Amino acid sequence: MRRLRVGLVYDLHGTYPLRPGDPPDADAEHEPEETVVGLEAALDGLGCEPVRLGAPHELLARASRGEVPALDAALSIAEGRGSRNREAWGPVLLDLLEIPALGSDALTLSLSLDKAWTKDVVSAAGVPTPVHAVLRSPAEAHKARLHSPFPLFVKPRWEGTAKGIGPWSRVEDVASLAAAVERVTRDYRQPALVEPFLPGAEYTVSVIGNDPPRALPALQRALEATTRIGVHALERHTPPGGFAHCAPGRLDPGLESRLAELAVRAFGALECRDFARVDLRLDARGEPWFLEINPLPSFARAGSFGILAEVLGTSLEALVGEALASGLCRLGLR
Repeated sequence: MRRLRVGLVYDLHGTYPLRPGDPPDADAEHEPEETVVGLEAALDGLGCEPVRLGAPHELLARASRGEVPALDAALSIAEGRGSRNREAWGPVLLDLLEIPALGSDALTLSLSLDKAWTKDVVSAAGVPTPVHAVLRSPAEAHKARLHSPFPLFVKPRWEGTAKGIGPWSRVEDVASLAAAVERVTRDYRQPALVEPFLPGAEYTVSVIGNDPPRALPALQRALEATTRIGVHALERHTPPGGFAHCAPGRLDPGLESRLAELAVRAFGALECRDFARVDLRLDARGEPWFLEINPLPSFARAGSFGILAEVLGTSLEALVGEALASGLCRLGLR
């Protein structure tokens, strides 16, 4: 039987050289070579033949020369750069080339990267979501009528992998709010998203499959002991002595079931496909609230899928293969 040929579209560190004015974490979402090798191993384990297509610009150049190989399907993990449509570059090109795509489509990727619009859609689906404001300048911070008391949390409106987040992101007064908004709008050239800072434990829930999708075990994230910001978001700002951290949550069956329910509901509301990762945080009463969703999660060994593979007693390649197999089934290829 002929092996299915599955293309891979991806960005590696160095694909986009830093430009003048780019923040130091501009390439934080791009992947090491090891991630692509892991995806190739996962596809090989499914009996597929992986075919490297390179970054979206490379795929576009290949298409213009008529050099795109015959494929049964393709997966884009390319993050692009610059606009809030950057994660959609790969899937749009696959659409134009009429190559069936694994993972969420371009519309879902663009919508979910915009954290403000995502919160509106997810909230309308009944998922508890903190109230938020979008501020476009420090001046707006001084005159905004916010619906939540301090402390607040400030981050770029359309970034991932904790880009633009640092110890300054938790703000305690209007002056620090204006300073954080100025940093985001200046360095990331986009509006700032402002929301309440929830004091409880933080969890991430990966979801895989379709009809129905299912939640994998929840993972608690370590928090920096003083600010209570997730340590994963502060790694680029670690002081010489490191951070003191804590993990204040107790994951009982009732809470895990609730986290899974909310993650799957958010996955469905945004019409995600095959795989995604949902981040949630508890309030002072221990109730979970939706923070954001990433339908383009990292498949790096140090990421959530790598940790889940250890928890589940399997290999990263096997777990990623299960997610990709669900996409092949959805496409009628398996």
